This record gives sequence, structure tokens and C-alpha cells, in this order.
Amino acid sequence: MTKKVKRIIGIDPGTNVMGYALIEVHGQDVKMLNVGVFKLQKFESQQEKLKEIYLQTQEIIESYMPDQMAIEAPFFGKNVQSMLKLGRAQGVAMAAAITMGLHISEYSPKKIKKSITGNGNASKEQVSSMLESILNTKLNSTYLDASDALATAMCHYYQNGKPSSGQKQYKNWTSFLSDNKNRIVG
Repeated sequence: MTKKVKRIIGIDPGTNVMGYALIEVHGQDVKMLNVGVFKLQKFESQQEKLKEIYLQTQEIIESYMPDQMAIEAPFFGKNVQSMLKLGRAQGVAMAAAITMGLHISEYSPKKIKKSITGNGNASKEQVSSMLESILNTKLNSTYLDASDALATAMCHYYQNGKPSSGQKQYKNWTSFLSDNKNRIVG
């Protein structure tokens, strides 16, 4: 029986620099296919930037044919205008994926950082360093938006696609404790 190969595109939305990454999952093996950024500073209007995000996202999807998209959710900050711009960039990238038939999952920045480093407050540099260790590769530190996109794809893999180790999975501590009474030290 052949194991299904799954491809995931990760997106770190932005209107000046937008990160993307593609991973391929085959069984328990994860391989990074591509990681990079869309540089959008040269476009003057928000409309031009959004159009470019849409077109470049579709181009990457057409080139690598991923099955799923994982995208970072805009975080709530003090600057409402920045949040609106990020939300638009995210929406346009999602629209490109929807028109290409991809399933989309959204993750908060804290969830992504926690799934990679174990710490939801980790720095971008810590996330990048941990990804280098996990994937046994060197990442370009010029654009941390690209490593953030890779972290988003890996977060999706860990949340949904990682094959079971054969051990029973528990949804909470209560179910674990009820099945493992002999392991409780009192």
C-alpha cells in the first residue's frame, strides 16, 4: 500500500513582505520544498499589492500543487490600520487558495510559536532556529517572514497531519488520568 504524499503551503501575510513556504509530507518524513517572500514594497497602492498577493499566491499553488493552506491569523494590536491591511492580505491569499480548491486552516501567532518551540512567546529568531534543527536545514535570516510561513506550515502538520506514533492520543488530562491510574503517584 502506498502512503499518500501531502503538500502544505504556509503563508505569513503581509502587505510589504509576505512569507510563503511549502512542505511535503510522506509518511513521517517532512521535506521543505520551497521557502521565500513576495516583496511588495515596489507597489504604490494597496490595490496593487493585494492583486500581486493574489497572483503570486496562485502561481505558487499552481507550481507546487499543495493540498492544504495554513495561514497565520492577524493578531490584535494597537494599530487598527496595520491590522486591517494584514487582514486584507490574509483574505486575498485565502481567496487565491479557495479558487484553487485548497482546504484552509488558520492559526494564531502564539499557537504557531508554541507548536514549533513549546513557547507561545518565542521570538522569530528562536522559531527560525528551531525549524533549522527540526528540518536539518539552514534558513536565510534576511526575511523572517519566510521562516514564519514555514512555521505555519509545520504547525498545521503537527496539528493535523502528523502520523500517530501508535500510542493512544488523549484530548485532555482527565481522559489520560482515567486510563492511567497505575501511573498516578499519590
